[in-house]
Amino acid sequence: MKRSNTFAVRPLSETGEQVLRDLLDASAALWNEVNYQRLMRYNDEDGFEGDVWDADTGHLEGKYKGNLGASTAQQVIRKNSEAWRGFFRNKDKYYDEPNTSVTDHPNPPGFRGNEDEGRVLKTVIRNTSYTVEWGDRSRLEILVGSELKDRYDHTGRLRLEIAGDPNWPEYDKQGRLDLWYDETDSTFRASQPVTITDARDTPLADHKAALDIGANNLVACTTTTGEQYLYEGRQLFKRFRETTREIARLQAKLPEDQDSSERIRCLYRKRTRRRDHAQEALCRDLLERLYTEGVDTVYVGGLTDVLDTHWSVETNAKTHNFWAFLQFTKRLMCTAEEYGISVEVRSEAWTTQECPHCGSTDRTTRHQDTLTCPCGFEGHADLTASETFLERHTEKAVRRMAPPVRFEWDNHDWLVSPRSHESPKERRTDPSTVHHSGNVASGESRSG
Repeated sequence: MKRSNTFAVRPLSETGEQVLRDLLDASAALWNEVNYQRLMRYNDEDGFEGDVWDADTGHLEGKYKGNLGASTAQQVIRKNSEAWRGFFRNKDKYYDEPNTSVTDHPNPPGFRGNEDEGRVLKTVIRNTSYTVEWGDRSRLEILVGSELKDRYDHTGRLRLEIAGDPNWPEYDKQGRLDLWYDETDSTFRASQPVTITDARDTPLADHKAALDIGANNLVACTTTTGEQYLYEGRQLFKRFRETTREIARLQAKLPEDQDSSERIRCLYRKRTRRRDHAQEALCRDLLERLYTEGVDTVYVGGLTDVLDTHWSVETNAKTHNFWAFLQFTKRLMCTAEEYGISVEVRSEAWTTQECPHCGSTDRTTRHQDTLTCPCGFEGHADLTASETFLERHTEKAVRRMAPPVRFEWDNHDWLVSPRSHESPKERRTDPSTVHHSGNVASGESRSG
C-alpha cells in the first residue's frame, strides 16, 4: 500500500532556516521559469515556437542546480512536466462528451508567485537525496547545492528537526519528498510518500455497513450488527461558510486589476485544511469501529443519480463545495484498505425519501433531520436512509440493537455527543437552539 507521512520540520539554527528558505525560493523560481516557457508555447506567443515540451529545461536546470543540486532541479522540472501531462489528460476528458469525470474547463499549471510579492516556497526532493531518522529525536536530512553551501559556509547536508510522530515509521520504500512553507501556520512541512505492507489482518467477520453521505449530518452509518453512527456537520459547515463570506468580503475590496491577495489565499488554504483534517479523522474513527465489529464491506451511495432528482441547490453546494464528496470517497477507500475493508459505491436513489414501513417515496416529508410518513412512521432521516440503503444491497432486514451513537467535531477529534443514544424519533428542534457541551466547537474555538 502507498501512504504518506506528513509532518512539521524545524531548522536547527537561523543559518539553517535561511538555507532552507533560499532552497525553497530557488525551487519556486525554477518552476516559474519552466512553466512560463511552456505556457508561452501553449498560447503560441511570438518568439516561442514548438509545443510545451520544447522548453529549454536543460539550460534552466544548469541555472539553478548550484542552489538546488542537480537532483532537486531535475525533480522540480519533472514535477512541472507531470502537472502539464495531467492538464492535457483532463482537457481530453473535458472535451470527450461521453466522459463526465471532468465538468469544469481545466487550466494550465499555475505559477508560484513572484519575488516581489512573495513566492509559494515549495520544492521536491528525490528519494535518494534525503534521509529520515525516526526516534526520540527524529531528523530529516536533505542535500543542498554547492552555491548555497559556499554562501553560508554550510556542510551541504541540511538537518531539520521533525515535530510529532509519523503514521508509518516502518516502510519498505520511500518516495520523493515534498517540502514547503505553510504560511497559514508559519511552519515548514514535509510529506513523505512510503510503500508499506498490509498493516492489519482482514476483519474477523463478514458484516456489512452502509453510509448515507449528507450535508448537515456528514455521515450516517448502519451495520448488519445493528449499530448506527451519526457524524454531525453543522458546526463544521458554519465555520466553512463564515470563512467563505470573509473571502467574498475581501475579494470585493480588491482593486480591479487584482484577483486575489495573500490574505485571501491564506483563508482558502485554512478552509481546505480544516475540512481535510475533519475528513481524515472521520474516516479513521468510523473504520476503526467497523473493523472492530467485523465489517468487511462498506456501501457508499453514488450521488450522480440523486442530485438531479430531489436534492436542493443548497444541499448540493454543501455536499460538493464543503464536504467534497468525491474526495471523501477516495479518502475512505484509501483508509479502508489499511483495515482490509472493501468500499463499494452503489446507487442510493430515493433512499432519503423512502419510508421503511410502507415503502412510499412520494408521501414522506422531511423536516430538518426528521422523516415522517402518513402511515405513522417517524424517524431520523439520514439514519433511516442508511438503514434502507443497507437493506437494499444486503437483501435482508436490519435489526437495530442499540440507539445510534452521535459524534460532534471539536476541531481535533470526533467526540461522542451529549445527545448520543437519543431515540431516533427525536424532537423537531431548531439546531441553533440545541445546547452543546463545552468541548464542542463553536465558532473559532481551539483552532486559529
